[in-house]
Amino acid sequence: MERKVKAATQTGVYLAIVAAILVVANVISLSAYKRVDMTKNERFTLSKGSAHLVREGLKQDLQIDVYVTRGLPKHEAFIQDLTDLMNEYEQASNGKLRYALIEAKTDEQRAAAKEAGLQEAAFGEGSETGQDQATITRGFMGIAFKYGSEKEAIPMLSPDQAQGLEFWITNTIREIRDKADGIDTKIGIVTGKDEIKLSDANLVAAQGGRGGPSMRALLEHHFPFYKFEDVDLKGGDSEVNKELAGLVITQPGKEFTEKELRRIDQFLMLGNKALAVFAGAVNLKASDPSMKATLNTWGLEKLLDGYGVEMKKEAILDWSRSMAIPVQTQTGQLMWFRAPGILQLQEDSRLDEDEQILDSSFPGFFRLPELAFPFPSTLVPHPEKQPEATMKVVARSTPKTTIDTSENIDMKFSAEWKPKGEYAQRAIAVTIEGKLKSAFGGQEGLGISAPAESADRGRILVLSASQFLANPFARSGNPPPMPPQMQMMGGMGGDEDLQMLSQSYAQKYLTATILAFKNTLDWMAGDSTLLAATAKMFSETNLTYADIEKPKQEATDDEATLAKKAEEYRAERKTVQQRVQWTLTLLPAALFAAFGLVRWRRRESARENITLD
Repeated sequence: MERKVKAATQTGVYLAIVAAILVVANVISLSAYKRVDMTKNERFTLSKGSAHLVREGLKQDLQIDVYVTRGLPKHEAFIQDLTDLMNEYEQASNGKLRYALIEAKTDEQRAAAKEAGLQEAAFGEGSETGQDQATITRGFMGIAFKYGSEKEAIPMLSPDQAQGLEFWITNTIREIRDKADGIDTKIGIVTGKDEIKLSDANLVAAQGGRGGPSMRALLEHHFPFYKFEDVDLKGGDSEVNKELAGLVITQPGKEFTEKELRRIDQFLMLGNKALAVFAGAVNLKASDPSMKATLNTWGLEKLLDGYGVEMKKEAILDWSRSMAIPVQTQTGQLMWFRAPGILQLQEDSRLDEDEQILDSSFPGFFRLPELAFPFPSTLVPHPEKQPEATMKVVARSTPKTTIDTSENIDMKFSAEWKPKGEYAQRAIAVTIEGKLKSAFGGQEGLGISAPAESADRGRILVLSASQFLANPFARSGNPPPMPPQMQMMGGMGGDEDLQMLSQSYAQKYLTATILAFKNTLDWMAGDSTLLAATAKMFSETNLTYADIEKPKQEATDDEATLAKKAEEYRAERKTVQQRVQWTLTLLPAALFAAFGLVRWRRRESARENITLD
């Protein structure tokens, strides 16, 4: 009896200690709330860029009212995640940001929500039991922001789409901050060169005779803190506006004169300026369903070569990471239609830096899972021309790449494509950062002078995919624009097959392309703090299989051989998945059983050694 009382007392003390530890741990977690996020994209915690914005970037107090509608299980889970995120914003701001969670139940609260710009909506949720039942309620699910004299709102949030929540909140904070504090970031867009315009409606297929949105319209709507200014060089007779943070050049259709190139160089030599060139040697006409390409660099090679980036007059055809569509014939045979001029690139962590296909550490491509590069041409970096700057290749084709230097190149999908020439990996995007040497050696010419070296650090991006900022199938497949007097009749013509392909292209690549351009503008403006928030627009990438080598493609491989290698790769991955699955299922149970057996044997041994002395 004495031993039983002693054992009971010890057990009670142990339980009391454990309970006290749990209570203290909960108190500490409430007073110093902190989560440890091990995901690559910081999916469950506030990114450092967002924290920096609310801590260092706010000059005035920011009030955020989060309107929610409770009562549905899905809403409760979403509200909890939203509350956790807002707690982190508030704690990171050092008192500059305050938020309130509001459930609009009274007429006064509902009126305040509408006045703030929120939209009332009906929310519903089906029964989890499979019965024909649903719960319907009306209310608000949005966020109102007030900073100084400015107000902004996210009118509606979807509990079904929590992904990217931090991205939209942070960008709205940045937008209202810039309005109230008078912060303008001006980017110049070079025009007057028959270029592919950012204002062209070439992102999606035309419907009902009307084109869809343009790249410029989307950016001005979602990221209004960037102000775009058209820059017509007009033969180089006037200087580029010194207030611009950088210049963007898109694929031209007219020759650049030396005087115009000198004006661009003069602008860059001011220091703390940027140049982004989204242009290459491969040219395709708009509304041309034949997709015939010609090669012309339009004089840009003279400027870029001076900075150390040689642009080759050739088209890249990638036979490993380009677009391919399987089509079943009437006989049941599977045929592959290829467009080897449209590259699909992903980062591969197993590749060395000098072989990496897509460098996701570059701010423009930061953590983006995949990007399309339509119709690139070869770039050759010459870092010796920029000794005080860092030159880096940030996108390459795969080693299974050939080139075409023909006067006319058919770039359309076809099952007749066959590789010709030697295989080699080729650069398609190059960055330069640091003190820049003038492309013209600092020598005066045509009445234009510029120093031999930039006054401060500068940034240059050359991305040779000529239609990177467009949807190549929409641009070629959409009908030509009608004259103003005939626009009521709608567009006439167009290629339905290309328009159909453009929809798939837009769904897979358009979001990443827009974000890559937005990230590049951040990089040009020298503000890369919010890149991590942008990366949260995408879900966490799938697990990689480091021990499984991807199938190597040889020059002699035909479609049947490639399909066999791909099937063997999938089978090996499935085997590893099954091995991991059974290990995770059986191993914990086995360890628990072994622990129980050891404990049981120790107790039995202890009982056998008990004596009454």
